[in-house]
Amino acid sequence: MKLKITLAVSSALALAAMPVLAHHSFAAEYDSSKSVTIKGKFVKIDWVNPHSWIWVEVTGADGKTATWRAEALPPNGLYRQGWTKNSLKAGEEITITGFLAKDGDNLMWSSSVVNGEGRRMFAGSAEGPGAPPAPKQ
Repeated sequence: MKLKITLAVSSALALAAMPVLAHHSFAAEYDSSKSVTIKGKFVKIDWVNPHSWIWVEVTGADGKTATWRAEALPPNGLYRQGWTKNSLKAGEEITITGFLAKDGDNLMWSSSVVNGEGRRMFAGSAEGPGAPPAPKQ
């Protein structure tokens, strides 16, 4: 009986770890040679692991609106960069700088966000393209 319980618990733990194994690298999805800046209306932010998502409605030169997704640090990483859940307000005009997805979709990795008040907030890795300068020691 103990063996069955042990096997059941072990199986449950292994299945719970599966999403971690699916985590991808920056280079697998984004092109560091294709920087992009988008401006549009903030829709929402999904504070989820392994990465947060910023949703923006961008109006193109042709007048058509497209929804963009900008991948960012996980909630804890954003919080350590000074973010709160109220850092961006629905409908405010924001600017996001980052790198395009390799598949050509309206998807990007965000390195920084400028909110409607002009405050620049870092959204990407503390050690990578677009990262803030290291603190002086």
